[in-house]
Amino acid sequence: MIIGLAYDLKQAIQLGQGYPDDTLEEYDSPETIDALAAAIEAQGYSVVRLGGGREFINNITQHKVDLVFNIAEGLGNYKSREAQIPAILEMLDIPYSGSDPQCLAISLDKPLAKKILAASEITTPEWKLVTQRDKLKETDWNSFPLPAFIKPAYEGSSKGITLGSIVYNTKQLVEVAAETLERYHQPILVEKFISGDEVTVGITGNSPPKVLGIMRVLPKNSTANFIYCLEVKRDWENLVEYECPARLDKSVMQKIEKASLKVFSVLGCRDFSRIDFKVSSNGEPYFLEINPLPGLNPKSGDLPIMGGKMGWTYQGLVSNILNAALERYRQCVRI
Repeated sequence: MIIGLAYDLKQAIQLGQGYPDDTLEEYDSPETIDALAAAIEAQGYSVVRLGGGREFINNITQHKVDLVFNIAEGLGNYKSREAQIPAILEMLDIPYSGSDPQCLAISLDKPLAKKILAASEITTPEWKLVTQRDKLKETDWNSFPLPAFIKPAYEGSSKGITLGSIVYNTKQLVEVAAETLERYHQPILVEKFISGDEVTVGITGNSPPKVLGIMRVLPKNSTANFIYCLEVKRDWENLVEYECPARLDKSVMQKIEKASLKVFSVLGCRDFSRIDFKVSSNGEPYFLEINPLPGLNPKSGDLPIMGGKMGWTYQGLVSNILNAALERYRQCVRI
């Protein structure tokens, strides 16, 4: 069987001036692609590297593959960019791993995902969407709970989430929100900041999906309002410890697991995902966001780190994801 790899390399993206310094944060390194290819080949499959963007279009029309293992984040500033590769694959009737275009587009659109999940009784912090600078100034923020958290509405990989994203008064809120609007050229989300534990949950499989692990992110240096932000992720070995399984009360762990599986189901995720929560002081998990295309860097990816702490090898994790996809296509793929 031939497995194609769809991905976007940092080195393949050409940027002009004026882009934020975290623009390429969500894209992958050769290290990740090499590790993925090796893990798939270890199962006895052949691997074809398809790349992303126009390179992917050229390659997918020239190479015969049985299934595409997709980790491509998509190009541009579009809120539906993660759906680009799956949409092409569906048009060509080629099986692929991971969630479908609808799920990927909804999940990257943080406000839409929050609306859908709140309607399904998933607890999420109070929030407001700001689409224009003028609207920001017209809004009465005096009644909005502080501290608040500000982030771009259509980004992943902690893009736009920094130590300066938390604000403590309305003046600071308006200033940081205006700067984020200007910097990322998209709407921004102003969200009530939940003080408590940062928790991320990995899910794999489909019938049924299962929680791979519940991991708590603990700062090595005590801080009042810890944020698992871009600066921390770039220096994670020095700044945080990962506790998996999280040492939280059994009842809290059950709440997190139940909420995670419900999020996965409601949004229509497939094969694997990672879901982020803040857990308040009274043990209530607040949904923050979901990543149905979580990073798979063997060293720094949260999902591989979580898997390792739960006794999984990197090859075992990749095999689990790939096999979940193959199982969905049992009728049209020779296993």
